[in-house]
Amino acid sequence: MVSEASADDGLIQEYRQAGFNRRLGIGDRPAVLIVDLCRAYFDEESPLCLPDRGALAGCQALVAAARTANVPVIWTRVEYEPGGANGGVFYRKVAALSVFDRGSELGTWIDGAEPEPGETVITKQQASSFFATSLASVLQAGSIDTVVIGGVSTSGCVRASAVDACQHGFVPIVVDEACGDRSPDLHANTLFDLDAKYADVESLANVVATLRSGG
Repeated sequence: MVSEASADDGLIQEYRQAGFNRRLGIGDRPAVLIVDLCRAYFDEESPLCLPDRGALAGCQALVAAARTANVPVIWTRVEYEPGGANGGVFYRKVAALSVFDRGSELGTWIDGAEPEPGETVITKQQASSFFATSLASVLQAGSIDTVVIGGVSTSGCVRASAVDACQHGFVPIVVDEACGDRSPDLHANTLFDLDAKYADVESLANVVATLRSGG
């Protein structure tokens, strides 16, 4: 379960008494979804650069466990037409998204954290990995019941993807140490809210152990 250090005891108790924070658990047919893990979030010259590389290491460990357990790994990436013709309001709102214009090196994979041949890659333009993409169809075709999520950023595309996974009928499991954001508080507060309402937030160690054990 998500760390509760960022919430006071009274709020935690209030949520639980109201019926939030029920556990969903990893199902029989999980897939790992790695959201937008690219150079833009780890290059010091990028406006999107995160304060540390913890999410990168967490995603690498999560992917390694999934591959060992023969659990499908799906990757998302962002790409826009130069100038954002297909970016819509999101692109207009966040000027930093221009780092994902087609041809930008910041939108490319990181060495040691990239898809292997045969792994599905979803290209998107919006925050959710599901919006206007084939992700839901890919999961349904594979009889997937659970989406284990890592990537960046926690409060942005990870959150949007977890909420949409829930709304599409897939159990979202968000892996704490495999996600990252621009501040620890933003990361923690987002995970607290996701765990209360839309997803199970779990530690990397617990998820890796579950994947390796076969559920």
